[in-house]
Amino acid sequence: MMAAYAAAQFGHRVTLLEQNEKLGKKLFITGKGRCNLTNAGDLDNLFANIVSNPKFLYSAFHGFDNRQTLDFFDTYGLRTKVERGNRVFPASDHSSDVIAALKRALAQAGVEILLNTRAERILYESCGDFSGDGEESGAKTKTAGLRVTGVQIGGTRMSAESVIIATGGRSYPSTGATGDGYRFAEESGHQIVPQTPSLVPFETREPWVGELQGLSLKNTAITVYSGRKKLYEDFGEMLFTHFGVSGPMILSASGSIPAKRLAEGLLLVIDLKPALDIEQLDQRIRKDFDGLKNKQFKNSLGQLLPSKLVPVIVRLSGIDPDKRVGDVTREERRGLAELLKHLTLTIAGTRDWNEAIITKGGISVKEVNPSTMESKRVKGLYFCGEVLDVDALTGGYNLQIAWSTGHLAGASAAAGADKSDQKGGI
Repeated sequence: MMAAYAAAQFGHRVTLLEQNEKLGKKLFITGKGRCNLTNAGDLDNLFANIVSNPKFLYSAFHGFDNRQTLDFFDTYGLRTKVERGNRVFPASDHSSDVIAALKRALAQAGVEILLNTRAERILYESCGDFSGDGEESGAKTKTAGLRVTGVQIGGTRMSAESVIIATGGRSYPSTGATGDGYRFAEESGHQIVPQTPSLVPFETREPWVGELQGLSLKNTAITVYSGRKKLYEDFGEMLFTHFGVSGPMILSASGSIPAKRLAEGLLLVIDLKPALDIEQLDQRIRKDFDGLKNKQFKNSLGQLLPSKLVPVIVRLSGIDPDKRVGDVTREERRGLAELLKHLTLTIAGTRDWNEAIITKGGISVKEVNPSTMESKRVKGLYFCGEVLDVDALTGGYNLQIAWSTGHLAGASAAAGADKSDQKGGI
C-alpha cells in the first residue's frame, strides 16, 4: 500500500494486486489488533533494533523515517499515541483505523485496487546487459539482462514498466502469506536466504511449564545460554504457556538468536527477583520465614511469589512441602534463593509460522540496490518489506521497515518508469 501510494504521487498509473478479499489483512492482526505502527525513537534507536542487515536500510530510513511516517498518517486522518518503549499506536487502539488511513491515501492518489487477484508470475524480456548499482561501495555489477514487462494473472497479461514485489513473508499464513514473493524472485535468478519463524514463542522441555499456563510475569530478567556462553539477556515481561514461554522478552530473544542456535537445546534462565542479589534475596526469605515459623513450607511463599508459581517452586526446591518453616535449614533456604534467581528451562525450539510475528530470511539484500530497492538482476523489478532479508525486534520497527522500504520502492519505480514512458504503468 505504501509503495503504491508513493509511486502514484508521480503521476503514473498504479495498480495494486491483492489476493485477499480486502486490504491489510495481516496489518489488521498486528499488535493484537492494536497495530504498533512505528517507534517514536530517534534514527540511532531504529538502527539499533534492526537485527538483519541494518546498513541496507540506511537510504530507506533516511528517505522516509518514522517522523515522516507519522506525518503521513496524520495527513490521512489517523490520530496516534506513544506508549512505553516509544511504541506508537492508533489513539483508538484499532488497527482498522491504520488500514482506513492507507485506503484514503490510495484513493486520493488514484491507485487502482484489484481484490481477489493473485499474480501468478512476473513477465520479463531480454534487454542485454543490465548494470545495477552495487553494494554500499557504489561498485557496478553486470548481469545477464532482463527487464520487467508485466504480470501474469490467470489467462491475462497485465503490462507494466515496473513491478514491485511487496508480498510479505511466511508468517500468519491464514492472512494469505504464501511465500509467492520468494518464488517470483527465485524464478528470475535471485538468491534466497532460508526463512525461519521469528519473534515467535519458545517451546520448552520441562513438563511443569504446563502447570503455569497463563501466568504473566513482570519485572523479570532472562538470560539464554549455549553451554556457558551467554547469547541473550533482557528485562521485562514474559508469559508461561501450555507449550513453553512467550511474551515480549521471549519474542525479542527469538529474533536476536540465530535460528540454527535455537535447535541446539539452549538454556533459558529466569531470574524471578532481578532487583535483589542472592544475599539480599536470602535475607528477604529469612525475614518472611521469621514470621511464619509454624507454617508448613508449602504455605510460606505467598508473599514472595504469584500463587500459581508456588507449588512448582516448592516441588523444584526439594524441600519437604510439609516441613515447618522454622525447621528449614540455612542450606535449604539458600538453595531456594538460588532457584528463584536461576529458574532454568531447556529450549526445544520455536513455534511455527502460525504464531510467528515476522519472517527471518528472504531475498538476499546483496542483489537489491539499497538506494532504490531495485533488483540488480532485473530492470524494473523492485522489492520492499518482509520479503527482503531484513528484520527487527518488537516495538514497531518491522512496520517502519515496511513503510520506509515501500516508500522508497514506489518512488524509485516511478522514477524508473519515467525514463521510458512518462505515464508508464506500475
